[in-house]
Amino acid sequence: MNPEPNLKKNRVLLIRCKDEAGLIHRITGFLANIGANIVGNQEFVEPLEKVFFMRTEYSLENSSKEEGLISELGKILPKDAKLTLSNPKFPKVVLLATKEPHCLGDILLRWRYGELPMELLGVVSNHEILGDLVRDFKLPFHCISSDGMTREEHENRLDSYLKELQPDWIVLAKYMRILTPEFVKKWEHCILNIHHSFLPAFVGAKPYEQAYKRGVKIIGGTAHIVTENLDEGPILVQDVCHVDHGYSPERLVLYGRDLEKVVLSKALRLLLEDRVMIFQNRTIIFE
Repeated sequence: MNPEPNLKKNRVLLIRCKDEAGLIHRITGFLANIGANIVGNQEFVEPLEKVFFMRTEYSLENSSKEEGLISELGKILPKDAKLTLSNPKFPKVVLLATKEPHCLGDILLRWRYGELPMELLGVVSNHEILGDLVRDFKLPFHCISSDGMTREEHENRLDSYLKELQPDWIVLAKYMRILTPEFVKKWEHCILNIHHSFLPAFVGAKPYEQAYKRGVKIIGGTAHIVTENLDEGPILVQDVCHVDHGYSPERLVLYGRDLEKVVLSKALRLLLEDRVMIFQNRTIIFE
């Protein structure tokens, strides 16, 4: 059963600021004073620039006491503090795909059985081939073909459709089109991507065949936030498996797909549960 877009059980507070003595005491004391029950707390200090990160999950029976929480808490923290309070509703997600079903199908199954706490708005593709799969899950499938269009014309149509849906996250479930910097900027820090972990080696078509000819001993998958620099955004999750000379290019692809779908779903769950903080071009992840 897929989850309905209802309220989350707990709220999550994310804080980033310059490190100094007494921060944890101030934050947790403030929450205690408004009657919040802290059910999970994690913190980290970045050692080079002395930046403090904290994720606090709490429950609060009287939600009216949250009014002004960000501004009031900001008064007792360093001036550079950045605070984010999670939305009480499940995040809205749109999936983008092309022809490969492994990542898309894995996310759809996990969503249907309640493993991914999100409101899934539907799937957009530049081909019709995955339409039946999506409709089997009783979800909207929208094909925006790129035939006969420039990249900009196609992206304008895609952007217009996404603006109608207003998703919190756009997930590229093997969406095999390169997004322009202009499109990425419109949805900055809202796009999640998955690809094989050979990059920057073995770029272009048939990377696994290239890897086979090179005799690689490890293959993997990388999930990252999309930035204007192609495939260089902050990394969320990576995984690998060992291979040897006996693995044909086709077998490498099979194992690579297994890694990609697990890595992408894990990264999406981290985002949905407010466990990711972006710092420069890297991520702080509280699991």
